[in-house]
Amino acid sequence: MPGLPPTHEFFARAALPAYGRAGDTPLRLLSLSENATYLVEDDDPIVLRVHRPGYHSLEAIRSELAWMKALRRETSVLTPELIAARDGTDVVAAEVDGDVLHVDAVTFVAGCTAEDDPEAVGFDQLGRLTAVMHEHARNWTFPHAFTRFRWDLDTILGPDARWGNWRLAPGLTDDDRAVIQRAADDIAAKLTHFGSGPDRFGLVHADLRLANLMVDPTDAGAGITVIDFDDCGWSWYLADLGAAVSFIEDTPAGERIIAEWLTGYSEAGSLPADHLALVPSFVMLRRINLTAWIASHADADAAAELGDDFAPNTARLAQRYLEDRSWLQDAIFGSRV
Repeated sequence: MPGLPPTHEFFARAALPAYGRAGDTPLRLLSLSENATYLVEDDDPIVLRVHRPGYHSLEAIRSELAWMKALRRETSVLTPELIAARDGTDVVAAEVDGDVLHVDAVTFVAGCTAEDDPEAVGFDQLGRLTAVMHEHARNWTFPHAFTRFRWDLDTILGPDARWGNWRLAPGLTDDDRAVIQRAADDIAAKLTHFGSGPDRFGLVHADLRLANLMVDPTDAGAGITVIDFDDCGWSWYLADLGAAVSFIEDTPAGERIIAEWLTGYSEAGSLPADHLALVPSFVMLRRINLTAWIASHADADAAAELGDDFAPNTARLAQRYLEDRSWLQDAIFGSRV
């Protein structure tokens, strides 16, 4: 899968006239991951997203935006507002030297990400919002031609997984790969038995990590704005909990987030005992998926910040997952008291 070309800013600038902005309007790169996201810094700031080639079709991008719009319109979930181009289209085809990339635009959300200020986040609120999102997905009438990819065992754990092959992550020894493979086999067996019935598998955000939650520490009533639906797709609902503790799965903060998230979720939705029993599996599954991601996204901001210990620490966590059956139990079942 090709990555973003180093000229991604040129594509953002090529899209500016479609939104009524001059091509030399100041741009500030906000993030570089699957896509490049830019803040258009003028009197009416907006956020442009330049999509990497080959990751999503035009129909898939429009499907993502349709769900984001529906959540904003039909539920209590706050999302950015989609900004249509001057011709009314929701996605712009930006051309540079004969190459074309898709670009879309949303409103600017004041504040910072939860990653920048975790103390400003109520993770019980995130649990409630996630339950609302899941309930909406279960009952939503999907638009014609709606299409998104799946996050399942093959596309997460397989050698040709969507985010790459975790086995190629830097720093892994043969012993590390062996213990992660044992954990992956255990997860696969449990989730195969768990199945993918409609009460447990459906449309999810799939990347509800701290960096994709906007908060305003100066406004206690602002709540959480959910951003970046780029990875939304079909998966187990509890995958959204695994994503909430991305990169901090093995920390006390991660356990606290899980406990608060489950408390909030149970106020707006339901999680039967057999679902709760699999929380460690979904947390470990996400960690392996992130390990695959750093193996194939060395140029991404988050991957560059993780350091050389992330993949070997995945092996340490896999060992704990396999041997310590008390791991996360206080967070899971303490939240039910």
